[in-house]
Amino acid sequence: MFFVAGIDMGAKSTKVIVMDDQKNVRGQSVVRTRPDFAGVAKEALGLALDHAGLKEAELSYVATTGFGRYNVPFRDIQITDITCVGRGAVHLFPKTRSILDIGAQSTRAIRVSETGKVREFRTNDKCAAGAGGFIEKAAKYLEIKVEEVGELSLRSDQPQTISSVCAVLAESEIINHVSNGQTVENILYGVHLSLASRALALLKRVGLEDEITFVGGVARQKGMVKALEETLKKKVNVSAEPEMVGALGAALLGLRRLEKIRQNGKESVTKLEARVA
Repeated sequence: MFFVAGIDMGAKSTKVIVMDDQKNVRGQSVVRTRPDFAGVAKEALGLALDHAGLKEAELSYVATTGFGRYNVPFRDIQITDITCVGRGAVHLFPKTRSILDIGAQSTRAIRVSETGKVREFRTNDKCAAGAGGFIEKAAKYLEIKVEEVGELSLRSDQPQTISSVCAVLAESEIINHVSNGQTVENILYGVHLSLASRALALLKRVGLEDEITFVGGVARQKGMVKALEETLKKKVNVSAEPEMVGALGAALLGLRRLEKIRQNGKESVTKLEARVA
């Protein structure tokens, strides 16, 4: 048996999945991303290996993804995060054909094949109002913890519209809603609906399919899931740990790459033996 690791270095957090050659997840970890990318990756990998009960010497291959994927000196391969998210989502939900990935800095809509291969994608990374970072800013202004946003949003009875596509102007709208006496719950659900509306526009651009999987840390917020389903008018898949999908995809693709390398090596040895005979 051999083991591989997938490391997803995101803008906010670094996620690691350690997987065996039967595609079983043996260990995982999440560490806050800091400027020392190599050090953070090493730390996160160490925690995942501890969770798996393995030593670094037992690891055969390391695949990295995310915006910091080039900054991991001990990697064996780097893979784009869109490719990894596609592979990870289809592994978890085989009928997935559309994927929405909302991260701290950007929102991506992806259309994939039955194997998870990316057919088309679009990204909205021009302004924080279209990504998870805006939720964090709204929570800070409203003086609540980000972890509370999802549940509070669900309690909304009259969501307030956040129509601006600019984060600065959207923040002004939030200030106006607070000044007008609107509840935190209604403002937060308005924020979620605003993100869902932008997500729908992106999904339509890549081709909206029947089965949609929602990934990224924002997918942990129940209010956001509700807003997205209300906007799309259909249920969406959400895994128990949606922020780990990119790392999962990196591990799966790393495993496939290692298997090909080993197979090619065996074929080369066989051909050499045949020539010698």
